[in-house]
Amino acid sequence: MSNKTVSAIVVTNGTNDYLKNCLFSLQRQTYSCLDIIVIDNALNPDFSRRILKAFPLIRLYQSQENLFYCRSLNRGINLSRQEFILCLNDDVVLDEHFVERALQAFFLDPKIGMVSGKILRAEAQTIDSCGLVLSLWRTAKERGYASRDCGQFEKPGYIFGVSGAAAFYRKAMLEEIKEGQDYFDPDFCFFYEDLDLAWRANRLGWKCYYVPDALVYHWRGGSARFPCGIGRPQARRYLKDNLQAHLVKNRYLVLIKNESLGGFLLHLPLIFLYDLAVWGYILFFKPAQIKHFIANFAYLKGAWRKRKFYRQRKSYSSVDKKNSCISPKNQKILDN
Repeated sequence: MSNKTVSAIVVTNGTNDYLKNCLFSLQRQTYSCLDIIVIDNALNPDFSRRILKAFPLIRLYQSQENLFYCRSLNRGINLSRQEFILCLNDDVVLDEHFVERALQAFFLDPKIGMVSGKILRAEAQTIDSCGLVLSLWRTAKERGYASRDCGQFEKPGYIFGVSGAAAFYRKAMLEEIKEGQDYFDPDFCFFYEDLDLAWRANRLGWKCYYVPDALVYHWRGGSARFPCGIGRPQARRYLKDNLQAHLVKNRYLVLIKNESLGGFLLHLPLIFLYDLAVWGYILFFKPAQIKHFIANFAYLKGAWRKRKFYRQRKSYSSVDKKNSCISPKNQKILDN
């Protein structure tokens, strides 16, 4: 394991000093074979110069536009040539043993393509995520979210997916599940992109493993919420209207792309109740979100095209290469 270089990809918009704290924690890792890539969406040359001066060994790519989270990660993954990819929000700090302990899980089983550590809030007492779960009402649910850490998630084992705040992936898995040239679906921008990727991976036989002693500390919402909402539950209350519209829209994209007809019918009553609550909140408290949702309606059509591709594509494993060929027609569906 000691000769495996890990690419750590950090996406930043230059908020506060989050990026510096994140990069310091990467530099302090006991596992030293790290290739650190920063995708800078701050649109501020002075910010980039300050970061490069403080961290001259990183690879920093300054974007001329805000690529948002998914397109930024796609760029970073394309820049990497390593076998393992660690995708990070800039508002996380890693325990010094995180990479060393989390990386070991990949060697338990060649079909482990995702690894989650235990993500705590910045005060180190409240759980932020112990892995991603697909809820009964078909939302992305973080195990243990906002509960006090009392040792209830100390058992390692298989889970559904990994939180996008600190997501460790096997590059071979990302290559197998990518859509055209994209690993993360750029239609998501951010929110639910981690659930979409985990669902796609599970459908193709990949697994996710939880390592409780690989610790991460997260300023929940530091990069996306208003300052008064950082670390607080009920994230929807502290997001700008356009971001809240993405949160609503992206759940529908996940369902259209990944849910089976049987699964949808089985969970339809809970899905209906959840949507009733969401749209009731929007209509009474955030009606301005409706125009943002309508503006993003075309993305739903794109999700149906991608679903059509997956319905035509036979599930295959990494050892069943004969089914891994994508026809030019289906490739065109994805690229569009």
